[in-house]
Amino acid sequence: MKPYSLFTNRPERLIIKWTTGAVLVSVLLLLAGCSPLRLLGPKQKLLSRIRLEGVKEADAERIEALYQQKPNSRFPLPKLTIYQLGNRFYNKPRLETKLQRIRTEFDERMQAARPDSVKVGKLLARREKRTRRLQLALDKGNAIMRLGEPPVIYDSALTAKTVQQIATFLKSEGFFRSRVTATDTVVDRHFSIGHLFAAPDTVHNRRVTVTYRVTENQPFHYTQLDYDIADSAVARVVMAGQPASLLRINDRYNEAVIGQERSRLETLLKNAGYFDFRQQYISLEADTSFAPTTVRLRTIISNPGPGEQHQVYTVRRVRFITDAGTVRFGVKRDTLVRDSVYYLAFRQRFSTKILDRKLTVRPGDRYSLQNTLLTQRQLTDLDMFRFNTVNYNKIRPTNGDSISGRGQLIATVNASPTKKYQETTEFGGTYVAGLPGPFINFRLKVRNILGGAEVLEIGLRSGFEGQLSRLGLENKSVLTTQLGGNVNLIIPQFLVPWNTNRFLTRYNPKTRISASYTYVNRPEYTRTNLEASYDYIWQRSAFHQYVLTPIDLSVIYTPTISDRFSADLEKLRVTQGSPLFRSFTNLFVPSINATSLYNSNDFTQTRDARYLRLFAEVGGLTRSLYQDKLKLSVYDFVRLSADYRRYHKLGPHSFFVYRLNTGVAHALTKTDGQYTIPYDKYFFAGGSSSVRAWRPRRLGTGTYTTYKLNDDGTNQIDKTTGLPVRDYDLEQPGEVLIEGNLEYRFPLYSFINGALFTDFGNVWTLQDQGTRQDAVFRPSQFYRQFAVGSGIGIRFDFTFLILRLDIATKVYDPTAPGNKFVLPNFRLAKSPNQTAFNLGIGYPF
Repeated sequence: MKPYSLFTNRPERLIIKWTTGAVLVSVLLLLAGCSPLRLLGPKQKLLSRIRLEGVKEADAERIEALYQQKPNSRFPLPKLTIYQLGNRFYNKPRLETKLQRIRTEFDERMQAARPDSVKVGKLLARREKRTRRLQLALDKGNAIMRLGEPPVIYDSALTAKTVQQIATFLKSEGFFRSRVTATDTVVDRHFSIGHLFAAPDTVHNRRVTVTYRVTENQPFHYTQLDYDIADSAVARVVMAGQPASLLRINDRYNEAVIGQERSRLETLLKNAGYFDFRQQYISLEADTSFAPTTVRLRTIISNPGPGEQHQVYTVRRVRFITDAGTVRFGVKRDTLVRDSVYYLAFRQRFSTKILDRKLTVRPGDRYSLQNTLLTQRQLTDLDMFRFNTVNYNKIRPTNGDSISGRGQLIATVNASPTKKYQETTEFGGTYVAGLPGPFINFRLKVRNILGGAEVLEIGLRSGFEGQLSRLGLENKSVLTTQLGGNVNLIIPQFLVPWNTNRFLTRYNPKTRISASYTYVNRPEYTRTNLEASYDYIWQRSAFHQYVLTPIDLSVIYTPTISDRFSADLEKLRVTQGSPLFRSFTNLFVPSINATSLYNSNDFTQTRDARYLRLFAEVGGLTRSLYQDKLKLSVYDFVRLSADYRRYHKLGPHSFFVYRLNTGVAHALTKTDGQYTIPYDKYFFAGGSSSVRAWRPRRLGTGTYTTYKLNDDGTNQIDKTTGLPVRDYDLEQPGEVLIEGNLEYRFPLYSFINGALFTDFGNVWTLQDQGTRQDAVFRPSQFYRQFAVGSGIGIRFDFTFLILRLDIATKVYDPTAPGNKFVLPNFRLAKSPNQTAFNLGIGYPF
C-alpha cells in the first residue's frame, strides 16, 4: 500500500490546477487589453467621476442636474463596458461599403424601372427599409453599442459652463454671496494589469475626476413683504387670497417660488373674473440694501395702461354645440334652451338635463378659469365626446354704444361626439401546467343608450386553461372550461328617490349597476358564480375617488362535485383545518361596502406620486330574516383592508417604489359553532402582484406547513429522502394579511426597462383550530414569520401596453421545515418550487 503524504500530487488535481491557472492568466491578459480608455483618441481623457462639495442648504439634486457632462452610467449595468464590447465587433468601413453597394444597386434598378412611377416608388421603399438599419449602425453603432454608452470625453469648456450655471442657480436660491470653483484631476483607481507596465502618460492615466466646490455663505431671507397694486379692486382680491400666498416672512429668497407665486396670483384673478389678466402685469422687486442678508420683497401689479383699470368680465350667454365638427351644407342647427343655456345640434341626441348639470359656466356668473376647466373635465368624464373646448368671445359694442356690452363674454362649448358603438375582440392563449389553453374575449360599449349619456358595457369571455388538479389526481394537468359574461350600466348622476341639486355636479356623481356570471367546469366539479351590485361613485378631486356599494349580492352554486373530490375536501378539513371545502358549498353572500381611492399617478406610472386604497365591507347583517327559508348558506362578516404605495422619482426614468398592503377579515357571529366567513372573502398572498417568489395564493399560513396526503389521511413520504412531501399546490387562505414590496425601476434600452425587487409578507388565521396552531396570528411573533423573496424584472413599455416578466426566488420561507433560509436552494434550473416566473400586463403595483 502506498504511504500517505501531504505532498502527494494526484494527477487529476494537477490538471485542474494548471487549467485554472491558464484561465486566470487568460482573463488577466484580456483585461489588460480591454481597457475602455483605448477608445480614446490622442490627448483625450475620460470623465470618470464628479464630486460636489460644500452644499449644505441648497438643493444638491438640482445642482447635479446642471452638469453639462456626466460620467458613463455604471448602475445597474456598466454602460461603457457594454459599448466597448460591441465596439470589438464593429467594422465601420465594411458597413459603409455595404451601404454604398445597396444604394448603387437600387439606383441602377430604379433607373431601369423608369418611367414606371409605381415600380420606382416600391424600389424606393425597399431601399429605405434595407438601408435604415445600416444607417442606424453607422450613426450610433451596432446593437450592443447602442445598449451601452460611448465614452464621455472630458471637455474643460463644459466644466466652466457648469460653474457659471451653478453660480446662477445659487443666487436664484438666495445665496447671493456664494462662490463656485472647479478642479479637474487625472486619477485612475481602476485596477488593470496594464498599470504594471504603463508609463505615466499612457492610456491608463486618462481618467478625470471633476470636483465642484461650493461656498454658500449665509443665505438671504425675507424680512418684509409689501404690495403695490394700482387697481383697488384687484388689491382687494389679492389681499383676500393672501393667506394662501407661497411667500412667508423669514423664508429664504427663492426665484422658483416667486415664479410659482406669480402663477398663483394670475389664477386667483382669473377665477375672480379678470379674463384679460396676464402674468406680465405682475413684477416683484427685491431690495437687499436694507440690512445684511435680508430681502425686502415688493409685489407690483400694474394696470393695462395709463388711466385704465383691469376689467371684470361676466358671462352673458352660453352656447353648447353638441356635434362640433359636423358639417351639413344648407342646414341650420336646431336650438333648445334649458336654464338660459342654448343647446345647438343638427339632431339633439343628448339629454340637455344631463349636459346642463355638467356645465359650471353659467349665464350671469363672473368668468372663472376654475369653472372653465371643471366643465371640460366633467364633459370628458362623460365618455360621450372625442374632445371638448370652452371658448370665450368678447361682446363688441354696437351702434356706437361702448358701455352696454363692456365686460361681457359669450361662452361657446364645442363638443364633438365619439362613436356610439365600440367593440373589442381579443384572441389569445395561455400555457399553464403544461397545457395550451386558447381564449376569446369580446367587449361592446354602447354610449348614450337611453339618451341620458349612459354607457352600457357588455363583456363575454370563453376559454380553456390548463391547471394542476388540486386534489386526488396526483398533480395531473387538466384542461378547465371557463365561460362568463358581465353587464355594466353607468348613469352620470345619482339615482336616489330625491332631487339632487347642482352642487353635487362638481363631484362628478355616477351610478353603476353591474351583473356578472362565471361558469367553471373541471373534471372534479362544476361551479357557477352570479354577482350583482349597485354602486354610487363620486370624486373629491382629480386624484381622489369614493365608491359606496349599498347592494352587493353574490350567489355561489356547485351543481356537481365528484365523490372523490368531496372526500379529499373533507380530509383536508379534518387533518389540516383547511376551509377550502366552503368554496364548493352553495352560498348567498349579501354585503355593503365602501372604497376610498387616492391615486396621483398615471397609467404608465411616470410621476412622483402616492396611492392609498381603503376598503371596508360588512356582510350578512340581515341573514336572520331569510336564512331558514333559503337552501343556501349565509355568513355574516366584516372585512377591512388598506393598500399604500409610494412612488419616488429618482431620475427622468428611474423610480424607487415601496408598498404596504394589509387586511383583516372575521365573522361577526358563529355558524355551526365556528366563526365562519365565505371562502372568497379570505385574504391570499403570493403571485405576480404580491410576494412574487410564491405561486398565486400559495403563501402561508403563518409557519404552518402543508404536506401531500395519502388516501388514509397520512403524509406522503418521499422514497429518496424519507421525508414528508410538501404540498405547494394547495391554496392558503388567511384572515390577516400583511405584505410589502420594495422595487427599484430603471431604464435599460429604448422601450425596455428593468427592475430589482424584494417582497415580504404572509397570511394568518385568527382562530386556533388545534391542528393549525402555527397558522394563528400572534402579535408577539408575526414579524418573525414574514416570507421574503427577491428577484429581477424586465418591462417592455409599448406606451399603450406594458408587458412584464418577473423572476423571483425564495430567500426566507417561514413554512419550510428545518432551515428556513432557503436561498442556498436556488438553482438556475431544476428548482420549480424555489423560483417563480411571473408574466403579466402592467406594473405589479
